[in-house]
Amino acid sequence: MSYQQGVIVLEYFFMFFIGAIATTLGTLAGGGGLISLPAMLLLGVPIHSAIGANKVSNTVSSFSSFLFLLKHKQISLRESFWIIPVSLIGGVSGGYIATMLSEDRLYIFAIILLSFAFITSFIGKGDFGGQEKLKVSKISIPGLYGIGIYDGLFGPGQGTLMLYLFGHLKVAYIRAVAYVRLATFSSCFGAAITYILAGKIIWPLTLMLMLGRLLGRKPEFGLLKN
Repeated sequence: MSYQQGVIVLEYFFMFFIGAIATTLGTLAGGGGLISLPAMLLLGVPIHSAIGANKVSNTVSSFSSFLFLLKHKQISLRESFWIIPVSLIGGVSGGYIATMLSEDRLYIFAIILLSFAFITSFIGKGDFGGQEKLKVSKISIPGLYGIGIYDGLFGPGQGTLMLYLFGHLKVAYIRAVAYVRLATFSSCFGAAITYILAGKIIWPLTLMLMLGRLLGRKPEFGLLKN
């Protein structure tokens, strides 16, 4: 194996490791995106490609979590299907904005939004003592769409914002987690399409990140079972 091939293999390993660690820690403490995105940037991954890799990998991992909760009857698709178009359009909007920005400008946005995401990670996620179902309202629609834009444009801290929204709407915790996964899948899927069409995805690195994220979801499944 040549030196260059060794470096490529090492990069793949690091991407897999970043995905697994970020998702595991995100499950236990929240803020997985605050780990994965800066780590990729430190590895020299272009910022559009780093965000795009997060969108593609999150699409798959969040959908697997949602299917797990749906299978265990923690959520009804009938009452939550409307989340999909709202968050998907938000993700497309945010992804489109990001792909229109130059790399330098997106780096400036990234610094500002990383600071914002870090602050939101300390925000209380709301009162989950209620048993309300998520309904279409003047709060839920703009809230989901706005967070979808943020997720498509950048991403870290999106889960915290979602939980804060659902806590405000008095949704029970397990249902809120399922809604977050469905909304994340939808907004990431919409954003991923824009990054793919814009040619921003480095597929080998993205696939390794995705595999790491899927492995990192296992602790979450154990927590949600209990």
